Amino acid sequence: MIHGVINIYKEKGYTSHDVVAKLRGILKQKKIGHTGTLDPDAEGVLPVCLGRATKLCDLLTDKDKTYRAVMLLGTVTDTQDTSGTVLQEKEVCVSEKEVQEAIQSFEDTYDQIPPMYSALKVNGKRLYELAREGKEVERKPRPVTIFEIKTERIELPRVTMTVKCSKGTYIRTLCHDIGEKLGCGACMEQLTRTKAGRFSIEESFKISEVEQKMREGTIDEILTAVDQMFLNCRKVTAGQEYQKLLENGNPFAMGCQEGEEDFQDQEQIRVYNENGVFYGIYRFEKERNGFWPVKIFFERG
Repeated sequence: MIHGVINIYKEKGYTSHDVVAKLRGILKQKKIGHTGTLDPDAEGVLPVCLGRATKLCDLLTDKDKTYRAVMLLGTVTDTQDTSGTVLQEKEVCVSEKEVQEAIQSFEDTYDQIPPMYSALKVNGKRLYELAREGKEVERKPRPVTIFEIKTERIELPRVTMTVKCSKGTYIRTLCHDIGEKLGCGACMEQLTRTKAGRFSIEESFKISEVEQKMREGTIDEILTAVDQMFLNCRKVTAGQEYQKLLENGNPFAMGCQEGEEDFQDQEQIRVYNENGVFYGIYRFEKERNGFWPVKIFFERG
C-alpha cells in the first residue's frame, strides 16, 4: 500500500469524489481520502491522502486556503455561481473605487451564511439535496476569516481577486455578499484554489500525470511522507526500551536519546524509534514529565 500525500490539481468537471475514485483505480488501493471539497466547476489544489496518511484528512481540511476568483457583478443566482438559475439581473452602476472599497471591507472575520447548494447537513440531509427539492431552510451564520483579499483586475462587470481565508469559507457566498453590499448583486464566475496549507498549485499534479508516474514506477517522486507534514515539530528519537510503548500508542516518560532537554509544556513533537520509523505526534506534559500521544500513524504489518 502507498502511504503519503499527493498534491492533486483537480480539473474542471470532476467532483472531489471523482478524483478519489479515479485514484483508487490508478493506485490499486481503497484507502484514499481528500482534504476539503472543491465544486465540480472549480479547479486547483486538492491534497489527497493515501494509506496511513488518511489520518491526516481532518488536520489538512482545517488549514487556511488561498483562491483566485472571478466575480460577476449584476447577476444573482440560486447557487451563487454562474452554473445556477439566474434570479436577478441588475445594471452595474458602481465605480471601480466603490468596488474596491466594498471588497476590502470584507478583510476581517465576518458571519457568513452557508449557501443552500452546499454539502453541509441539516437534520441528516445535505443542503444541496434540499435545494434540489425546492426547499430552503434556515442556516446559522458561521464566523469565517478573510485574512487577505487583493483585487487583481477590475473590468466591470467582472472583478478578479485573490482571497486568503480560513477553513469553511465559501467564496461563492463571499462574492454574493460583496454584491449585496454594492447593491447590484453578484455571483462567482470562476474559481481556482491556488494553495491549501503547505500545498501550492505550482507543485500540483493532474490525474493523468499521477497515472504516468504509476506506470513508470516513480510515484514516490510526487509523494509527501506523513512525517514531512509536521516539520514544524521537533524530532525526538526514543530508545529501544520504549519500543513496546510506541507500538501500542502508549505515553512514555522522559529519557529518550535525543533532544530531551528543553521541552515546553504542551509542545508537540515527532517521535521516531532508533531505526527511523515514524510513530506519530506526541505532546510533552511537564507535570507528568512525559510524552502523550496526539496522533498515532504507526501500523503493524
